[in-house]
Amino acid sequence: MSQRAQPRHAFFAVLGHEVHVTEWGDRSAPPLVMWHGLARTSRDFDELAAGFAADHFVICPDTIGRGQSSWSENPEAEYSIKHYARIALGVMDHYGMAKAGWFGTSMGGLIGMRIASGPMADRLRYLIINDIGPEVPQPAIDRILAYAADLPSFATVSEGEAWLRTTYAPFGAAEDPFWQRMAMTSLRRMGNGRLTLHYDPKIVVQFTASAEELLSWERYDRIGVPMHVFQGANSDILSPQILQRMCASGPRPTSTTMQGCGHAPSLSLPGDVGFVREVVARLQTRCG
Repeated sequence: MSQRAQPRHAFFAVLGHEVHVTEWGDRSAPPLVMWHGLARTSRDFDELAAGFAADHFVICPDTIGRGQSSWSENPEAEYSIKHYARIALGVMDHYGMAKAGWFGTSMGGLIGMRIASGPMADRLRYLIINDIGPEVPQPAIDRILAYAADLPSFATVSEGEAWLRTTYAPFGAAEDPFWQRMAMTSLRRMGNGRLTLHYDPKIVVQFTASAEELLSWERYDRIGVPMHVFQGANSDILSPQILQRMCASGPRPTSTTMQGCGHAPSLSLPGDVGFVREVVARLQTRCG
């Protein structure tokens, strides 16, 4: 890896929280925000972010309640897409980003759509959504709650890695270093010496306290920035019907279906990274 393709780490305060951000590339380069999914962390994007580091300044934040960012003392209010969008804009303000590209996986896509459909829409140059739409099917929510609501416990990192490889098999093909890093960055040790996942189990409160955020076609129709959608061919989150409606309404995004994936494609293989770069180049052309 070149020096630019090495991650750096920053911690700073946003809206009363300490937020951890993994940084890639030169700060003077065009900015690109990559935001992870519900129970994941910023380090899922290492391969993708490294692939942009030569000519972009990429920031990959840990959402509050995940990874190295602080947990909320008011989860019902703060573990919501609305509040995450406020945090995201605060992170962009910290870096002096008046405008940035956005790549969001799952929950990160919902945050991006929230910003792009609101009064701060001009903060985004373009929007890439990875396997999420303005509607989340209830069976998919039930599946997520089944694995995310109760934290598992592991005796060893190897045991945790095996669990992650099985649970996140829908990410599709990924090389061993991806899964090894996932274990290293997704596990934390508890007081009893065993390991568990690196997030606050209360993050799932968004499915009840702010469930209305998961059905937002009205907001979606307001989006005007250039947009592309990635879909896992076997996804239970982004169905063909939802994707078809997305492509025919609102911003009328272009789309790509990734074979051999469910929810959500990791996009970590070299060929995937190259293709995402092509998508960004096309969207930047549409930005003018």
